[in-house]
This record gives sequence, C-alpha cells and structure tokens, in this order.
Amino acid sequence: MTGASPMRAVRLVRSGGSVVPRVVEVPAPAPPTGSQVLVRVAASSVNGTDLGLLRGGRSFRALGGGRVAPGFDLAGQVVACGPAVTGFAVGDRVMALIGHTGGAMAELVLLPQHRTARAPRTVDLEQAAAIPLAGLTALQALHGRGALHVRTAPRVLVVGAAGGIGAYAVQLARLAGASVTALADPARADLLHDLGADDVLDRHRDDVLAAGRRWDVVLDAPGALRFAAVRPALTDDGVLVSTRPLSPDRLRALRPGGGPRATAVATRRSPVDLAYLAHLVDTGRLRVPLDRVVPLEDVASALGHAGSGRLRGKVVVSLADRPG
Repeated sequence: MTGASPMRAVRLVRSGGSVVPRVVEVPAPAPPTGSQVLVRVAASSVNGTDLGLLRGGRSFRALGGGRVAPGFDLAGQVVACGPAVTGFAVGDRVMALIGHTGGAMAELVLLPQHRTARAPRTVDLEQAAAIPLAGLTALQALHGRGALHVRTAPRVLVVGAAGGIGAYAVQLARLAGASVTALADPARADLLHDLGADDVLDRHRDDVLAAGRRWDVVLDAPGALRFAAVRPALTDDGVLVSTRPLSPDRLRALRPGGGPRATAVATRRSPVDLAYLAHLVDTGRLRVPLDRVVPLEDVASALGHAGSGRLRGKVVVSLADRPG
C-alpha cells in the first residue's frame, strides 16, 4: 500500500463560475510512520465547512483553490499502523476529526493517532461518520462555551435544531437536564420532539427573540444571529454561542463586565470527547441524527441536499463498495 497506488477521492474544482465536486483518482497516502494510522474510509459526513468551500468563498481560496479536498470527519477501519502507535491496531473501527485542509472523502486517509477514537460498537461506520465534527461542535459549544454542566435547571434555545449540530445539541442539552426549545422548520417537529425538545418553534413564523422568553444558553448553529438582537432574550448570566468564528476584538466587545455575553465555538480535536460521544451512543442515550447516506459517485447531490435547508440530521457520503 504505497503512495504510487491510485485511489478515489473527491476534489473541488472551478468549472465556469462555480465550484463543483469531482470524484477523481489521486495517489494513495504513503505508509504510516511514527504515530500515524492509515484508515480505509467507510464514510465521511457533509458539514458546513464543505458547503462554505462549495460556495467558492474565502475558505476555498485560502485552502488552495483547485487543491481543496472536502471532508472533515470520517469513520473507517485501520489498515496499517506506524511503529509508534500505541492506541490502535489493524482492524480497529475508528472515527476521526481531521485537519483544516480536509480530505476525508477519499478511500484512504493517513491520520495521527491523537485525532482518532474508536467508533461506537452499536452503529455501522456510515452512522459513526456522522458523529465527529457535528457532535464535537455541539458538545463543546454547550459545555465548553455555554457551561451547561454547571447550570441549575438551565433553559436552552437551539437555533437550526434540525441540522447535524442542532440535532446533537437538542439531545446533549436534554441529557444535561435542560429544558430545550428548538427553532426549526415545523416539518421537523416530530423528529425534534423525539430527540428531546420540549418545544419546537417555527423558524418561519415565530419571532422567538421578541416573545418575552429568556434562555441561559442560545446555541446558534447556523451562525446567523446578532448579539444585539439576542441579548434581551438571555438571562442575567446567559450566553449566545455561535458557530461563526469571531475575531478577538469582536469577542472582547461582546464580553461586557457582567450580564449576558456572546462567544463562539472553535471545534477542537479531542479523542476524549469523541470517546464520550461514542459511549453515549453505545449506551442508547444519544442517537445519530442521520438524514441520508449517499454513495461517493453522487457526492454532488449529497452536498446539494445538505445545503437545501430541508435537513433532518446529517448527510453522509459512503465509500463502501456496494453490489450492483
């Protein structure tokens, strides 16, 4: 298994005035060295980062234009280990959040073991691929930024609750003992109630921020809210947690000496957090919110649906060989 062997992978390229995904053949990774593991990818999920790249904005240019590789998390099976690997062996089922340059939508991916965790035992690898980026983001937003674990009887509003991050956040907030309000399309109300939401508000009709209700944590999964609009709906020590990166100067401006504040979550690799999410799945306390699984050859339709606003959880791109 050397770098000279070809493999299938997705790359984003410019075509006319658009950025489009293409399945191409590229050299496979070199054999692992040091503490690297080589993973045969079963599936990779679609995330907001992929959609940002597809729109051809700053992220696409920053990562090198035509050399951009989508896919920022994966699940698969270890096929080779470097000599310094201590936590994994050939044959292990794993999941991982990979680096900022992407590339998880490929048949083989080389990873440092510190980005890797064992996949849950009770779900298949296509489901496991839907966990890392969205699950870590929801967990770290609620507990790392929102301090949900130290709040008493907290009230949580999840904006964009039917997407991947939002669907995990509804469940994780409920597990933390929160009263959970979900803001989403009403067609997803059944799903969100099933995941643990107490109330589901219509994102098209309900002016949730003007309703006189107050929340301890508002998780803005789409990253679209302004703090000035949200602040009156926060409790005295409430926090707006956004997935949109904020500059240090902007963050300082949104952190007054006391009272409500705003912050942003920058999802970090954490095998400990991934192992915790896997444990929740294996013990039946966390469901993988899966909208659909799409074969690699139909990656364009997967990206299109993920950006449609009609999600019921995560969209996964499968690299598994399928008969016929």
